[in-house]
Amino acid sequence: MARAPLVDRLRASAPQISVGVLTADWMTLGSQLRLIEGAGVDLLHFDVMDGVFCPMLTMGPPVVAGLKTRLLKDVHLMIEDPLSKLDAFVAAGADIITVHAESTRHSHRVLQALGRMTNANDPHRGIVRGIALNPGTPLEVLEPLAGEFDMVLVLAVNPGWSGQKFIASTCERVKRLRESLGDTALICVDGGVTRDNIGNIARLGADIIVTGSAVFDGKTPLENAKAMQGALR
Repeated sequence: MARAPLVDRLRASAPQISVGVLTADWMTLGSQLRLIEGAGVDLLHFDVMDGVFCPMLTMGPPVVAGLKTRLLKDVHLMIEDPLSKLDAFVAAGADIITVHAESTRHSHRVLQALGRMTNANDPHRGIVRGIALNPGTPLEVLEPLAGEFDMVLVLAVNPGWSGQKFIASTCERVKRLRESLGDTALICVDGGVTRDNIGNIARLGADIIVTGSAVFDGKTPLENAKAMQGALR
């Protein structure tokens, strides 16, 4: 299946941050999104949790659709059996959809179905197909899925709540992935990212680094986003 053209755009601008909206101040969300747009951010990360796959219950397709922004919508589905939910998130304007290898017996089928779908924002852009791995999931589960994903999301914390510390063994996992994948897929790292460790994560070979509370600390999202991007380089 052909690679989404958006993959090349993301690779050309790597490394970059994807800002998690969950930790934003939702009472002033519109103005906060405009601030991070002004900082040059391209990706907005949605942590979708169903209270089953992981403890928290967060948001669904109406929230993804309701946020009007020029930012690319990076949707991370931490939900059970995502196959039947894909259509709704695609219709909501997702540009990247990441599903968990642990969330379904049929991850190959899910990725194939996603590859046949059309980006609601721009049909020529394609949809980036991501596969996510929890900290305890071996990298070897990716081997049978080769050619069916555009991005691997490596979780550096256990899914379910913010504020957890970055798991140190993630660094070796990212290095191994970069060596094995080469330029065949993007690598995303999510969880426990701070201003102090983001530069090292990028040096390991990550293309996209998810950061939420380090940007939306309730005070200075513009300055925080600029600082995080500066630390990448």
